[in-house]
Amino acid sequence: MTQVVLVVHLLLAIGLVGAVLLQRSEGGGLGMGSGGGSGGGMGGFMSGRATADLLTRTTAILAAGFMCTSLVLAILAGNGRESRSILDTPVPVQTEPATPAEPSAPIAQ
Repeated sequence: MTQVVLVVHLLLAIGLVGAVLLQRSEGGGLGMGSGGGSGGGMGGFMSGRATADLLTRTTAILAAGFMCTSLVLAILAGNGRESRSILDTPVPVQTEPATPAEPSAPIAQ
């Protein structure tokens, strides 16, 4: 189960990187220059605005999927582990105080 979710997570990550890199920084969408008379990418197939909307929506969907798979992987990683608290561990009790060590013999020079 974890391997399947991990593969989906990696595919979403690669898709998300691709979708972000295709966007123009000015918000024009498909930053590969304008092709065709309409000023949009892909030879006038879609207008610049429609391309930007499509890439924005795709990025949002991929990001939501990425976050969901991240949560699922975190839950699966913690599944089956015993939850422990630092307050539950017993504190070692000293029965008698530590005695100082005897000084070593001085080194003759």
